[in-house]
Amino acid sequence: MQGFILHTQKVKDEDLIVYILSPKMLIKTYRFYGLRHSSILNGYKIDFALEENPSFLPRLKDVLHLNFTWIMQRDKMFIWQEFIRLLFQHLKDAETLEKFYFLLLEDCVKRFEKQNPKRVIIDAYLKILEFEGRLRKDFICFSCDEKIQNDITLIRAFLPSHNHCALGYNFEEKKIKDFYDNKNCGIFNDEEIQNLYNLIKEGL
Repeated sequence: MQGFILHTQKVKDEDLIVYILSPKMLIKTYRFYGLRHSSILNGYKIDFALEENPSFLPRLKDVLHLNFTWIMQRDKMFIWQEFIRLLFQHLKDAETLEKFYFLLLEDCVKRFEKQNPKRVIIDAYLKILEFEGRLRKDFICFSCDEKIQNDITLIRAFLPSHNHCALGYNFEEKKIKDFYDNKNCGIFNDEEIQNLYNLIKEGL
């Protein structure tokens, strides 16, 4: 079985509760003597086995790290783990999940090899919003319910608004439409990318 570690929680002594995103669900497991074995870190992809325990959480065992080519690149790993933390907060109350989330992370891992990691995360975030039916493509201001003309101000979850209706970041309507249609943020300059990334850090 394979999955991405979304969160670890220390319990008594050296033990850990580990949350793993598999293709079908978010698995909550227990790992005994965590410090005596290979490191368990947020964002790592692992191959693993579970030992069922009818009176408690399944036991995590036979853990094998599936390394990324960029895993030792500190800047990329920091951005990756930041996104993983946000994703865990978003999914932590779910049990059964669509395969979408697992496949999205696999795609991000591959794209991190050659692309700017913030741009990869921005594209992934947009796909999450669309998959969950939360992407507002009508450009109707969430605050006043009026059509937005010209520049669009985005806030958390890429909610659109007028500049005078909310504090956010301004973007050209043409660029936003292109981004939404193509699921690719290549049209934005570096400053705009940082602004979009700042919105993502507010939460999924």
